[in-house]
Amino acid sequence: MLSQSGDGRIYEGMIIDYHISPLFGIRMRWQTEITRIVFRKSFTDLQKKGPYKLWSHHHEFIENEQGILMKDTVDYELPLSFLGEMAHRLLVEKKLEHLFDYRYKILEEKFNGKFQK
Repeated sequence: MLSQSGDGRIYEGMIIDYHISPLFGIRMRWQTEITRIVFRKSFTDLQKKGPYKLWSHHHEFIENEQGILMKDTVDYELPLSFLGEMAHRLLVEKKLEHLFDYRYKILEEKFNGKFQK
């Protein structure tokens, strides 16, 4: 993540810039915008610039007996029609699974003390 707000809070209209390596280690910039926030319940970010034809990511925080469940709903579409579909099956799907698995691990370490070495 390249951009940060001064106090660490997110807000509607916030632009976030990232460096990502979606395929073959090729580094590129990705930009999303926070488009909707429901305080302590959810927020949504949309891609403004990046590798996807469409990227909408809705983050929900659901209280339960064990604490908070973080639920993600991602709608995305790759460019290049047929080639994009092939790239999805061969590379992108696994890359996204790895990304969310990694985030899960980091959140578990930070909030539940799991996976620490």
